[in-house]
Amino acid sequence: MRTPRTVLVVGGGSAGNAVTILLRRAGLAVDLIEAKEDWNATAGSGITVQGNALRVLRELGVWEQVRASGFGFGSLGITAPDGTVLHVTEDIRSGGDDLPATIGMQRPQLQRILIDAVRASGASVRLGTRAETFDQDADGVRVRFNDGSEGRYDLVIAADGMGSGTRAAIGIPDRPVPTGMAIWRIAAPRPEGLERTDLTFGGDAYVAGYCPTSRNTIYAYAVEANRDRGSIRAESYAEEMRRLLRGYGGHWPEIVKHIEDPAKVNYTWYHRMLVEGPWHRGRVVLIGDAAHCCPPSLAQGAAMSLEDALVLAELLTGTDDWDDQLFQTYYERRIPRVRPVVDASVQIGQWQLDGVRDADVAGLTKHIATLLRDLP
Repeated sequence: MRTPRTVLVVGGGSAGNAVTILLRRAGLAVDLIEAKEDWNATAGSGITVQGNALRVLRELGVWEQVRASGFGFGSLGITAPDGTVLHVTEDIRSGGDDLPATIGMQRPQLQRILIDAVRASGASVRLGTRAETFDQDADGVRVRFNDGSEGRYDLVIAADGMGSGTRAAIGIPDRPVPTGMAIWRIAAPRPEGLERTDLTFGGDAYVAGYCPTSRNTIYAYAVEANRDRGSIRAESYAEEMRRLLRGYGGHWPEIVKHIEDPAKVNYTWYHRMLVEGPWHRGRVVLIGDAAHCCPPSLAQGAAMSLEDALVLAELLTGTDDWDDQLFQTYYERRIPRVRPVVDASVQIGQWQLDGVRDADVAGLTKHIATLLRDLP
């Protein structure tokens, strides 16, 4: 059997960018398409990148840029609503002892670093482009794009996110479902002395937290029960977030002062999805949020996507046989790792919804972090 050499990556988020970089390094011809004209280069506030994700970013060759752009720390604080620190725990270095436990970053900065690496890889990139139909045979896939053009590929990698149109087009019926919670997020200046993530359980929000993302910036968030989006006016987003956070002490009064522009506040429902069974149909394979998504309770969404990219690229570049067995191996390597993350992320949120005050959130979090120390 000839070695397949052409790959279409659908979606330019963390998973799609990472797998493109890795496949190009191995000499494969890769086309990456992204529906957003700006490659999602400005969307989002902040992101918490734990050690297992940093390990993949190092493999991608972007660790030095990530380290210079973000804010590293190694502990997690639990505070009372008035700001009193109740407990501080050392984070597990899930990427190994030679990497920080956690880096906080501005999400657009991480995306720009990955975009630059994709560009440098020599991949062909088409923005504002969507794949509309997939016509498969035993050896490949003919894809028709929204501009009327067509291309034939030995493999299509669907990295088009939680609402993946590719997943639906190839007949995988799974869809993300709301978990009953929603999160408000904003980027803000970093208050003096804020040097790690602190979480507060209770108060007007189920949980309120923040993460340093550079020497000068943080992102802050508050979680509540989800509401009909239509009932919340976009121009009231800042007011709604201030309302949730106005009763908190510690660093919060300084943070809340900067929640002024509703256009800079992001409101998102929590969702859960895990595709059970093979993550492929023929020569189309799912990675990242197209295959699994979960609440950010463990800050592992992007990490799981990056690990998917690493494992899939390793398998694709290690053999000439891109067949069902290879894609089954990919699924079998990833599902025992992804399932505990999805389940634990949902469980933490459910405890909060149910008002369980003796829930062992710290114990569950440490258990998952210990599992993630192993290579993906």
